[in-house]
Amino acid sequence: MTRALRTLLGALGIAIVALIAGLTPHVSGFTRAVLGLLSAVTIWYVWRWPQLEQRLAAEEAQPTGGMGSPPASHVGPAAAPVSGSARPKPFDLAVGFVTNFFDTLGIGNFAPTTAALKFTRRIPDEDIPGTLNVVHALPVLTEALIFIAAIVVDPRLLIAMIVASILGAWLGAGVVARMPRRAIQVGMGSALAIAAVLFIAANLHWMPVGGNATAFSGTPFLVAVVGNFFLGALMTLGIGLYAPCLIMLSLLGLDPRAAFPIMMGSCAFLMPIGGVRFVRSRRYSTSVALGFAIGGPPAVLIAGYLVKSMPLVWLRWLVVCVVLYAAVMMLTSAVRRAPMQDRAALVSSE
Repeated sequence: MTRALRTLLGALGIAIVALIAGLTPHVSGFTRAVLGLLSAVTIWYVWRWPQLEQRLAAEEAQPTGGMGSPPASHVGPAAAPVSGSARPKPFDLAVGFVTNFFDTLGIGNFAPTTAALKFTRRIPDEDIPGTLNVVHALPVLTEALIFIAAIVVDPRLLIAMIVASILGAWLGAGVVARMPRRAIQVGMGSALAIAAVLFIAANLHWMPVGGNATAFSGTPFLVAVVGNFFLGALMTLGIGLYAPCLIMLSLLGLDPRAAFPIMMGSCAFLMPIGGVRFVRSRRYSTSVALGFAIGGPPAVLIAGYLVKSMPLVWLRWLVVCVVLYAAVMMLTSAVRRAPMQDRAALVSSE
């Protein structure tokens, strides 16, 4: 990652925090505290990611066998050194803008992004889960800053569900980072199929409409918190949290409007945490991540403040078709590529 890109990423993070702070109306003390913490996470992320990437790239540049050489467990295509001069392509910027624009309007970004990366063979399949969590962290932080300021939610429920999702993501990222290609292909193919089913349910209005509750206690509270822990862990495998979390909270009787700060807040805190673990394990693409991270936040600001809503029914059905096709491609790749073939490909690439 070049110095210019590191500077641009840092400036983008600071600009997001400053702009949203200027546009945020007067809010309660609790909301202001959450927004302050989100702002701190945003600044930390745009500093920590480039700093960690620069250090790891320097270690990988050391001669093989030297003190700075990567450990044996990092050898292979998934851990291939990423050039410090790698720059995002226009494709990355464009897909980052489009997916996060529609994510802000309720479409979601994990499934469309996975489909785009699979169709174009932009990166290896095993690097897609990590890339998703790294690339969309900054745009989702932007979304959370906007929606938490706009919608009031029960503080106890919000904090408990955010903490649960962070713990799930931290543990899940460690597991996914060590998974072989075939296991990730099966997992992501299944995740895409689940996402397609959720899209179909939403399009046909099969999703629960929710209730009038704005807070939980007792068993519903416990179910919501435990459920968000598992959703945070699954998110590291490429299963988006928004739709499953909305369904779960709606079934428990929560007002759907109160679910949005919880969904976006959970992702905003867990994605940087999980993303940093993927950066450490080198199971992501730097150039793709930079393109999405730079192209995404402006789209969120435009969708959140200017567009706000638009008819999306035909786009939702198009996403269903694209995601189903990507699921079939991912699962077919897993079936055709046996573990012995993976090892043979590894040997031939060295």
